[in-house]
Amino acid sequence: NKRVFEEAGIQAEFVQDNQALSGYGVLRGLHYQIEPMAQAKLVRVLEGRVLDVAVDLREGSPTYGKSFSIELSAENKRQLYIPRGFAHGYAVLSERAIFFYKCDNYYSPQHEGGIRFDDPALGIDWQLPPEAIILSEKDSRLPRFGQHRRRMEDPVFAT
Repeated sequence: NKRVFEEAGIQAEFVQDNQALSGYGVLRGLHYQIEPMAQAKLVRVLEGRVLDVAVDLREGSPTYGKSFSIELSAENKRQLYIPRGFAHGYAVLSERAIFFYKCDNYYSPQHEGGIRFDDPALGIDWQLPPEAIILSEKDSRLPRFGQHRRRMEDPVFAT
């Protein structure tokens, strides 16, 4: 609830809820939005299980370029808060998953960016065999980590 967020120093007012149904091997991401439409997200899984990944894109941050991953499932009931300035993605590890996420800003295609899920510079273990991964056409064309920086010239990505 809002009080728990405030006690943790997080000021979040969510304006959009999204839900996605995906099958085993579907990998979405890594996505972000730049200002003025940057987004923080609160994510969870209603059915099945996923590996959820966030990558710090805030230049000057001690964790810049580092990834964090956690398994989210209907069973473990974990949620992950992803601040503005991070890229986000997930891979479905179960037969199917219902993924639910809240955003503190609206989706804006002209402000979106992304990074390839398999960039060696990030070294993310998606816990899927490569032949099982299913990408959208859009996600298969995302640039590598070092090439996304032209979209990063924005205050939310500076610490």
